[in-house]
Amino acid sequence: MFDAKHIRSEFPLLGREVYGKPLVYLDNAATAQKPQVVIDTIARLYREENANIHRGVHLLSERCTELYENARRVVAEALGTSDTGEVVFTAGATASINTVAWAWGEKFVAEGDNVVVSEMEHHSNIVPWQMLCERKGAELRVLPFDDEGNLRVEMLDSLLDGHTRMVAITQASNTLGTIPDLRPIVERAHAVGALVLIDGCQGFVHSEVNVKELGCDFYAFSSHKLYGPNGVGVLYGRRELLEAMPPFLGGGDMVKKVTFERTTYADIPLKFEAGTANYIDAIGLAEAIKFLRGLDREGVMAHERALLEYATEELCKIEGLRIYGSAATKCSIVSFNVEGVHNFDLGAVLDRSGVAIRTGAHCADPVMAHYGVPGMARASFALYNTAEEVDALVAGVRKAVRMLK
Repeated sequence: MFDAKHIRSEFPLLGREVYGKPLVYLDNAATAQKPQVVIDTIARLYREENANIHRGVHLLSERCTELYENARRVVAEALGTSDTGEVVFTAGATASINTVAWAWGEKFVAEGDNVVVSEMEHHSNIVPWQMLCERKGAELRVLPFDDEGNLRVEMLDSLLDGHTRMVAITQASNTLGTIPDLRPIVERAHAVGALVLIDGCQGFVHSEVNVKELGCDFYAFSSHKLYGPNGVGVLYGRRELLEAMPPFLGGGDMVKKVTFERTTYADIPLKFEAGTANYIDAIGLAEAIKFLRGLDREGVMAHERALLEYATEELCKIEGLRIYGSAATKCSIVSFNVEGVHNFDLGAVLDRSGVAIRTGAHCADPVMAHYGVPGMARASFALYNTAEEVDALVAGVRKAVRMLK
């Protein structure tokens, strides 16, 4: 059995106190804590081996280049592709999605075309497509979800047509926790000639991923939600698509030859990695992936499901509390409100009890609009959380209700 209490010792920040109380960190969907191996790797690289990659012939440069490209191989293997050219390092999932919306969208989307997103998307998988549609005179179409948080996939055919160029969909909602069945979405999109981009920020954390089995054309995720460092992420794209796309940013390392008459671009993936890459954090991301792959992944997923079920059961015992999102397949995220208590006030009381949760709109304004609320409280559980921390959350909510109602 997976032992969350044992694994907590790998995460040094979890041992601290806030306001004189042990920290209960339940804001993992926003950013996860980092294991010691990731922290040590980054510190060692800056202390012993730091040098710019790809350009130098000296030992440190060649060493960092080797580690960086090996990190790409680690990511490719974790994604289920054998082609490292299909793995682009970016500044995060937001940068990954924007890269596709600009580089692919500018070339392949025209006036009269349409892009489909879902109602439960994070802003990062809405706004870039909205901006693209505004630039190109295309239409943004929205696949809704029901009040239980299930995507209404039966409505997808009414949104798709011969002018649909992209379907951008989450693998797991950052607010509702819903894990939609992506296979029929990918199949129906491809049937009309559309491509599919998957936002895997929450999905990659809570499940195994194989982009080839998913059949997606693009896949984006961020390191910092995956127990890795901030400021780095990944864009997976099918080779033929990346090769057909123009560069998004221009500068050093993404070129073969520059003259004032003409510039030729580097092969993928470097064509999309202009400037000095965040190579230290990319190597740190690879360490986080290796750390996760060294765990009992089935055990981790079972542990997170058990935490979600326990938290849902206990929170539902609180009078006036409503949980948003009750899909049959969810990741370990629970968003809720208590009647008569503002979510900000609830979060503040929990904070003073040592419990860190998220409050507000969670970069998902359309989800808030669906339920007619300005915001929600959100507790999100990671592999290092425990049932005792769920108890602390529930006790904190009960305390807040007594104080604030």
